[in-house]
Amino acid sequence: MKVVVGLGNPGLRYDDTRHNVGWWVVDRLAYDWGFGSFEKEGRSLRAGGSMGDASVLLIKPTTFMNRSGAALVGVDGLEECDFGSDLLLVVDDATLDVGRVRFRPEGGSGGHKGLKSVSGTLGTDSYARLRVGVGMMPEGADLSDWVLSPMSEADESTVVGLLPELSEAVGVWVRDGIEEVMNQFNR
Repeated sequence: MKVVVGLGNPGLRYDDTRHNVGWWVVDRLAYDWGFGSFEKEGRSLRAGGSMGDASVLLIKPTTFMNRSGAALVGVDGLEECDFGSDLLLVVDDATLDVGRVRFRPEGGSGGHKGLKSVSGTLGTDSYARLRVGVGMMPEGADLSDWVLSPMSEADESTVVGLLPELSEAVGVWVRDGIEEVMNQFNR
């Protein structure tokens, strides 16, 4: 089974913020892949189905960003996953320009508290991640305020315009793995 986790925060207040880009991506995956609606299970919203020959589970933690790892405790099938090849985390990245995309096979949190929480829960940094650029924080701004603020209309349009391509890219990850998706989609 492949597991794709889109990090974000629950609640209408956060829907259009930079920090919820991970949710935007998995929402698009569920739509494009015909997985239906997300259902509340434990500390997350989940949708699942098949993508080609692979079973795929999409997860949106409802524990708030800084405690994202708690949403993965007790997820059926996750303990049998090879995190290095079967788990993909989708997150916002405030160190990348809007529209930049980075797939990575593993790595540190880079200061992202959601990734730090997940790594702490899993006991490893060895899982794939998709970082979606949400724009560099303006000089003198507070990082928390920046990522929890709504995106400008132009920036939001750029990210929303990427969603079909990101859906295709995650499909490549499901079928062919992280190296192939990095070669085709990193920019």
